[in-house]
Amino acid sequence: MTGTVAIAQAVRSGRLSAVYHVEQCLIRLAERASPLCAVTRTLADRARQEAQRIDALVAAGGDPGPLAGVPYGVKDLFDVTGLPTTAGSRLYADAPPAASDAAAIRKLRDAGAVLIATLNMDEFAYGFATINALHGTTRNPHDLTRLAGGSSGGSAAVVAAGLLPFSLGSDTNGSIRVPASLTGLYGLKPTHRDLPMGGVFPFADSFDDIGPFTGSLADMALLWEILSGRSATEEDRPLRIARLGGRFADNVDPEQVAAMDAIAPNAPVITLPDIARARSAAFLITAFEGGRLHQDALTRNAMLFDPQVRDRLIAGALLPHDLYEKAQAFRIRFINGVADLIAPYDVLIAPATPCSAPLVDDPRILIDGAMSAARADLGIHSQPISFTGFPSLAVPLYRPGRLPLGLQLIGKPGTEPALFQFAAQLEQKGITGVSLATGTYSGDIA
Repeated sequence: MTGTVAIAQAVRSGRLSAVYHVEQCLIRLAERASPLCAVTRTLADRARQEAQRIDALVAAGGDPGPLAGVPYGVKDLFDVTGLPTTAGSRLYADAPPAASDAAAIRKLRDAGAVLIATLNMDEFAYGFATINALHGTTRNPHDLTRLAGGSSGGSAAVVAAGLLPFSLGSDTNGSIRVPASLTGLYGLKPTHRDLPMGGVFPFADSFDDIGPFTGSLADMALLWEILSGRSATEEDRPLRIARLGGRFADNVDPEQVAAMDAIAPNAPVITLPDIARARSAAFLITAFEGGRLHQDALTRNAMLFDPQVRDRLIAGALLPHDLYEKAQAFRIRFINGVADLIAPYDVLIAPATPCSAPLVDDPRILIDGAMSAARADLGIHSQPISFTGFPSLAVPLYRPGRLPLGLQLIGKPGTEPALFQFAAQLEQKGITGVSLATGTYSGDIA
């Protein structure tokens, strides 16, 4: 499959039709998606109708937009007209259908993109593994015996497998950056509240954001422009780079360290204060807001929840409000302190995940010398960044033939163009870059 920019150019020029791309995409999904356990619904009728509309516009001499005819999918927590918004839970499988599309889907449709699928996730986005009690565990297309990460694992897997050119996920504490790192993609957690959240099933409002998964940096920049309404380019200038140390230097793969050494050998190392406390506060705020959101449903239908998610939500619902307020007050102090500390720099470099993808049959990772649940701790490096609300771009290390692994490039609020500029420099040097999984996949799930 070609990328977003190439497909749109072919459709806008009339060289290939939107209908052609949709039909080819539907064939790929039918033939290759099943082993991944990544797609929850294929929207064939809707996609064909949207593609026909685009082709008619091209035939009449019109311009359907910069995403003309590009098929894509969304995490199963975006409102899609006529469908229940399940958020990955059997609790809402028969909910009333959405009356309209989510705001981001409307923006993409106006730009010519064609929605073709909804995609698997951790129930209510509570986890880093996409282990879903209703739809199953999403597999990593680079090795089907391994996790794709979460909670936006389905959104990552279909792009990494070459089944879709891009997808949308959501990121509360790392739910885009973690699967992007484990599947070898670009994944963006934007500046908090910067991209449209209307019609997206919430988890924790303090941290929730949406963002794209892409197989190229050019595709990522284009999608950010469309969703944000701003230019992704800025004046080419030297960027001031720093590395994050302290807890960000613990639980790191040696190849991540080597890559950061190559990227910025003389960059200053910044240690953020109270980083462990920040992650604990992020856990607390997430649990409190998630628990309160689902409190009534837990009272009525607790047994319909995934047991692991249910127990965490119940624990969150029982947290006292004054403890939540203290965590929020600490968050304000932490953000202000971090902003002062990083003021001299444009881009901070840190690992995106502590390791490559863990096994599905043993979903644990090594944290501080002990085995820990991947579902909780794959976000050890992403969660503190969500706590700040700063933008973070996951970039894949270029390592064909090996399990993917990524870094995150972190900026100050509203500085996504600087992250794209620096990521382009790394891509040109061959340090980062996407290697999509083969169509046959690997591993054995029999």
